[in-house]
Amino acid sequence: MIVELPDLAASEALAQRIAAKLKTGDVVALSGGLGAGKTTLARGIIAALGHQGEVPSPSFAIIELYEPPTVRLPLVHADFYRLEDPAEADEIGLDDYRQGAALLAEWPEHAGGFAHEAACLSILLESTENGRRAIVTAGSDWLERNLWT
Repeated sequence: MIVELPDLAASEALAQRIAAKLKTGDVVALSGGLGAGKTTLARGIIAALGHQGEVPSPSFAIIELYEPPTVRLPLVHADFYRLEDPAEADEIGLDDYRQGAALLAEWPEHAGGFAHEAACLSILLESTENGRRAIVTAGSDWLERNLWT
């Protein structure tokens, strides 16, 4: 599915839809070039899950954790841009972080990708003449949730 995101309000609306359907064990894999809007969408999802205040980019820390009651469910926000080899995701303990949590993954391909997982919602963000575009590919678990209704 292609979702046009002409402005910040459209990105926030998409983030709210995703947050409303997000469950533990899910992955939201955010891909796209530098400045494509990955962190903006991730911040929108985190805010829609109930977090108030600043959402730091995990670019340097690689992983930021959010726990109830500040958010509706345990959440791992990861930015894998700095990983040089997918094996580094194992070295930082990604599987341990994911236990009982949802994962927002920026630059997922640097961690080996997650599209093969049934609970993965892959979003490729692109810049367009009129803003941005999200190309959304849902794993089978997400297809059952009717994200667009």
